[in-house]
Amino acid sequence: MATAAELERPAATDAFREEARAWLAANFPPSLKHADNAMSAVEGPTEETPDQRKWREAMGAKGWGVPTWPKEYGGGGLSRAEARVLSDEMARIGAWNPIGGMGVMMFGPTLLEYGSEAQKHEHIPAIAKAEVRWCQGYSEPSAGSDLANIQTFAEDKGDHYLVNGQKTWTSGGQWADKCFALVRTDKTQKHGGISFLLIDMTAQGVETKPIKLISGASPFCETFFTNVKVPKENLVGREGQGWEIGTRLLQHERQNLSGGGSMGRMMAGNQVSDTAKKYRGTDDQGRLNDSDLRMRIVRHEMDARAFALTLRRAALEAKSNQGPSAATSIMKNVGARITQDRAELNVEIMGMQGLGWEGEGFSEAELQQTRTWLWGKAVSIYGGSTEIQNNVIAKRILGMLDHQ
Repeated sequence: MATAAELERPAATDAFREEARAWLAANFPPSLKHADNAMSAVEGPTEETPDQRKWREAMGAKGWGVPTWPKEYGGGGLSRAEARVLSDEMARIGAWNPIGGMGVMMFGPTLLEYGSEAQKHEHIPAIAKAEVRWCQGYSEPSAGSDLANIQTFAEDKGDHYLVNGQKTWTSGGQWADKCFALVRTDKTQKHGGISFLLIDMTAQGVETKPIKLISGASPFCETFFTNVKVPKENLVGREGQGWEIGTRLLQHERQNLSGGGSMGRMMAGNQVSDTAKKYRGTDDQGRLNDSDLRMRIVRHEMDARAFALTLRRAALEAKSNQGPSAATSIMKNVGARITQDRAELNVEIMGMQGLGWEGEGFSEAELQQTRTWLWGKAVSIYGGSTEIQNNVIAKRILGMLDHQ
């Protein structure tokens, strides 16, 4: 494989482009052009079609679903330049990445940094092939924004831990195979008493109860652990290192939420201007009749485009340095604002047609818009609320430390 420096040269880049183009032509089913990735959503798994399964298995075997992850763990082993070429070639033919979920977004990158060799070899290949579904055990009823207040306790029993406690807002918990969780192993310290533990969701004593949202979906759960036995080898890092590992994982989460997760899906599709032309009409010059609305839509679409370009630059910088930084908190807040602005604009444009819940008189797209608008209310809360992100920005980026 060519080095990064070599790939900056056009000849080397062109050679890899030809390789990627040929492989995609041979393996990407045309029937899936511009389709959704069922594995990446937390709303629940959907049954794969034969073509979807074929595409997932092909990308998993190649390692290109996680192109820059090390080849020795099942990743693609590609350089940044190669990954960029692959992304361009996939976009050119309408191909999408069938490898997703929390294992890719959050846990995998974190385990590559902090996991033992045994843990990497055990878990990373299955993530790279989308064979295992992971969920996140962080928030608790009394530990949301104050995450360090978690009370779920892992008692040392010699060769295993005995876990008791409750988590809430566990995304996809009812469908997950495994959970990466923050647990308390020392009750005498707040941050220093937290450890990072991997828990099998099929283990005896694990129970999930879905939470229904105002959008009608139930992607989150309450998760209960009652005398759950967890092997000692499922501890990532050392005891008491959980806060460090957990906050690093949150940086990966915020980076992905702002660009490729729920926000990215809600900002995908037609431009707001297309919706406005359909519902509001145009003048004899092809412009929206409402000049004020036209100005607000232009501002929104400029913001969305600038945000998308900034995300791409930040992603490239993260890969070339040491991964995501505290700047992901800025991306999370901006992404949340743009997502909610988009939904509000669409509802305003569609009027009563944008407020339907069920029954006749509404198209499927209109009913989905209502649910998207309601779902979007959560994006400024999950993954760390806007207020928490503002604190991170103030302290870690602007250097505005507390003074006594």
